[in-house]
Amino acid sequence: MDKIPPRYNSGIQRSKGLLEIASALYETSLSRERTRGGTPAPQIDSRLGTRLSLRIDAKEDSPEARGVGVSFGAGGFCDNIMQVARQEMSLLWMNPNAPLAMAYKGCAPFPSPLPLRALAVFPSWDAVVIAVHQSTGITSIEQIKERRYPLRVSTRATIVPPFDEDVTMFAVNTILNAAGFSLDDIRTWGGAVATVPRPSHTDRSDAIAQGTADAIFDEGVLSWGQFAIERGFRILPIEGAVRARVEAAGYDMIEVTTDRLPGLQQPVTAIDFSGWPMIVHADMPDDVAYALCEAIEARQLSIPTDNYRPLNMAELCTVGDERPRGAPLHPGAERFYRARGYLNA
Repeated sequence: MDKIPPRYNSGIQRSKGLLEIASALYETSLSRERTRGGTPAPQIDSRLGTRLSLRIDAKEDSPEARGVGVSFGAGGFCDNIMQVARQEMSLLWMNPNAPLAMAYKGCAPFPSPLPLRALAVFPSWDAVVIAVHQSTGITSIEQIKERRYPLRVSTRATIVPPFDEDVTMFAVNTILNAAGFSLDDIRTWGGAVATVPRPSHTDRSDAIAQGTADAIFDEGVLSWGQFAIERGFRILPIEGAVRARVEAAGYDMIEVTTDRLPGLQQPVTAIDFSGWPMIVHADMPDDVAYALCEAIEARQLSIPTDNYRPLNMAELCTVGDERPRGAPLHPGAERFYRARGYLNA
């Protein structure tokens, strides 16, 4: 007699089916391919949002020892990380790693060290930089204040201080504060601030090409940095007293080299915005953390990556330039990586 193949129970069929449909929506007519501003690289954009809030409630009538409920989030900053710390959200996948490091250390905007752990850190290299056009004559961040220079700045959404709803603007504001000025000061000096929704937006590349911007304060430097350098921009190093204040605020630094931006004259130091960590609470049961890693492994061929390479499970648990670790691995995740041979040290 032929063995009857197993099937999901009816509830799982519907839940899993909806998850598959939600993922596939990004591959429908609601999305289309564009060119990243200033580069020939294609990029998929969509009318769909990118903020994810997903909750799978525990099945209370499960005959097993106990039901397992999980909830997921993507993106956000302070509020989302606090939800994980309060155990209102099981897993947050965010970009970049820097806020996890700040939360783990208890640096502002977080009130104290938070009980967070990393489930995985997906590779992604990035930096927050201050770039100005050479025609300004400015060669250091401090000179912007010293000369009260009326820069025409291209940056991200300039929400009101303390910027704790936007991870990029919080970092930009930290650099400016460390140098003793603000975006409002630049406006007072006769400058202007124009915003773009993302670093690679065509409004920015147009402003660079047309000369209507002479400063860029942002991350995503690989999408616009080389284009700007070729048109007379220089990236200002974060060094000296400014660097010390930025590091005291909880940020790690990274060296931007010609390997990343061939047009640079010399390496410059910037805020490290690398890594996309999956964040969980330190008290997440080990078996749940282990199972989440199993799920990543099972779908590794279909999970998008930021570095144009196939997902490598060993990279998720080891530290590197593209994957800094802002908090220790969760013990359940570490057990998984060791059991599978991905983590040996």
